[in-house]
Amino acid sequence: MDATLARLSDRIRAAHAARTPLRLCGTGSKDFYGERCVGDVLDLREYRGIVAYDPSELVLTARCGTPLSEVASVLEERRQFLAFEPPRFGGDPSIGGIVAAGLSGPRRAGAGAVRDFVLGASLLAVDGTLLRFGGQVMKNVAGFDVARLLCGSLGILGPIAEMSLKVMPRPRTEATVRFEMSAAVALDHFNRWCAQPLPISATAWCDGQAYVRLSGARSAVQTGQAIIGGEAIDEELAHHWWRGVRDHSLDVFRMTPRLWRVSLPSTAAFDLPGVALIEWAGALRWLQSDAPATEIRAAAQQAGGSAMLWRGTRDTSMFHPLDAANLALHRRLKQQFDPHGIFNPGRLVADL
Repeated sequence: MDATLARLSDRIRAAHAARTPLRLCGTGSKDFYGERCVGDVLDLREYRGIVAYDPSELVLTARCGTPLSEVASVLEERRQFLAFEPPRFGGDPSIGGIVAAGLSGPRRAGAGAVRDFVLGASLLAVDGTLLRFGGQVMKNVAGFDVARLLCGSLGILGPIAEMSLKVMPRPRTEATVRFEMSAAVALDHFNRWCAQPLPISATAWCDGQAYVRLSGARSAVQTGQAIIGGEAIDEELAHHWWRGVRDHSLDVFRMTPRLWRVSLPSTAAFDLPGVALIEWAGALRWLQSDAPATEIRAAAQQAGGSAMLWRGTRDTSMFHPLDAANLALHRRLKQQFDPHGIFNPGRLVADL
């Protein structure tokens, strides 16, 4: 076992024996994300480095502490990238934190979420052993897919030590077009366009303007532009816009009052006022509102979705409360992986 991994393993064994909670930490880019978490810090940044990369097979394996900038640089040399566009939030997140958080950027609706790109992972268990799940090809997955279960777990099942990710070639051509239209009209257009064989890789609406990004072969992008129309945006300006959506550097993400992340079916009606940004053809809507949490969550649930309190005064849980069946499932999983609750206690669910 690698010396750094052995030290982490020893820390975990000691914490497990003493029933001492551990707070798993990487670069800190997503410290705001999740419920209140307590415990001694287990710094995972030292366990870093790209273990393997096969451009022809589109697979990269990296250790948890590897910065995203390092992964992106290696992939860029072969014109490849992480197609789920992991948010940076102004920092340089670790690849382990990206998988543990399970957050995706503007391309998610077309390309897939983080979990769709995880082929395999290894987990440091409470007894310090290294558990391996999945592999480096899709066909390696049999039975319960634990590697993808770790996506979005926020470390409550243990530190993700290493992961193999599917990477993708960069599109040969990208173009962004803009339209002046209301949110309701934009939602209708987004869903109609996305139902057609068009190379749409991202959609967004903000402040009366709708944006559509097309990606792929030059002929396909040009045909898509001819079909949907709109005002073509300069390539550099378009890159800046989508990066702002991805990394939450746009003003809309910093405005008051509280900002809610509402996940819905893309065609769902959501009548609460204050929607400031729409992504993923309507499946993700950012709501600025100081309405009571119960009202917002009831409206989201009625529309078939959920509401997360992304930023602002925290007088309620960040995550939408789980129903009884899902909460029971979470508890059973936590009990199996971490029976004494030492890994990130309370970060995903307040009392878990």
